[in-house]
Amino acid sequence: MYRLVLLDRDGVINHRPPPGPDGDPGNYIKTPAEWRPIAGGPEAVAALNARGCRVAVCTNQSGIGRGIMSAEDLAVVHRHMEAAMRAAGARLDRVYVCPHAPDDACGCRKPRPGMLRAAMRDFGVTRSETCFVGDSQRDMDAALAAGCEPILVRTGNGAEAEPGARAAGVQRVFDDLAAAARGLAT
Repeated sequence: MYRLVLLDRDGVINHRPPPGPDGDPGNYIKTPAEWRPIAGGPEAVAALNARGCRVAVCTNQSGIGRGIMSAEDLAVVHRHMEAAMRAAGARLDRVYVCPHAPDDACGCRKPRPGMLRAAMRDFGVTRSETCFVGDSQRDMDAALAAGCEPILVRTGNGAEAEPGARAAGVQRVFDDLAAAARGLAT
């Protein structure tokens, strides 16, 4: 059993935002009204909590670095997300955010492992005690680079990412976060 379960946000806990103008995939959740949980997601976090797992979110939010939203806009969204978790009996122990734009060359933006390594360090756990649940190849690459177990969910972009993730060595793939939480109990 893992002591620390790290989760990507969009596509894992909540639905990804709809594409932007002209199909631009870079749309962002900027308000609490735009944050919509994936069915069973908050309850899955509650189940992980009940088993003694620490649960944290590691999310790229380049909308800040691109000037599309502010850090306070994101904080309001995250307070709403945490309230939704509490309403389901769940707890997020921390939310890690990379606010940088893709061309900023930071060490925290996934697929780089900076956020995941910071979480392991902050919680005092080893790589073998940690997994990262995501819905993209970028998430899987970050987990592999950090040395923790990558777990893919088919929600969000996961179904499209599955062939590449499996080719990269990802062995655990689940339909959604609820299924992953059940699978992690075995």
